[in-house]
Amino acid sequence: MIKILLIYLVLISSLTARENPFFPSKNETDIPFSTNKTSVIEPLKRATLSLPSTARTLESVTVTYKNLDGSIVSQKVSLGNSVDWHLPIFISQNIGGNEKKITSKVVTKKNEKFTKITSLSFISLYEKKQLLKIITKDKMLRNFLLTKPHRIVCDFARNIDIRSYEKKSKTNTRVTQVRIGNHKGYYRVVIELDGHYKYKLTNYKNGYYINLL
Repeated sequence: MIKILLIYLVLISSLTARENPFFPSKNETDIPFSTNKTSVIEPLKRATLSLPSTARTLESVTVTYKNLDGSIVSQKVSLGNSVDWHLPIFISQNIGGNEKKITSKVVTKKNEKFTKITSLSFISLYEKKQLLKIITKDKMLRNFLLTKPHRIVCDFARNIDIRSYEKKSKTNTRVTQVRIGNHKGYYRVVIELDGHYKYKLTNYKNGYYINLL
């Protein structure tokens, strides 16, 4: 009887029990399990992305999101639209109609007028968004673009003796500063810009147009 009891105790002690039967064992790694812990994530209202001054076309937008099972997925939307790098890109969801109120404030004036940047007796410079207007009777001898900072240099034919002139413009303009200085037989106008641009120059009856690209 004692021998049978000892054999029974040995068999019981050889059995392995799991500490917590509600979680998978080490050999059950392929079986997913859930938890009752919840994390509080703030809902999306609006995220802002600013573009560099070299940006001209928005080719695509990619959104990366996490699913309920924890997997990460990316979804891409092809666009190919022109953009104004001065304005930010918004990622938002319409919450209670607030987005409609925000976007309604951005209104483009169809009959927007030119804003005067600077004016002297022989030359004036105006701006309307990306279009610059130079009013002068003097012939333009040459024009070219320099970098660091980006600036357009224009030389006009005139024998004139003036002190170096400098005018800083307002903050919300493409032109940040204008400098004028005289040389032998011509004077030079330097138009400093707020970012990277190409430009196209055309003549009109009262002077020149410069279209920033």
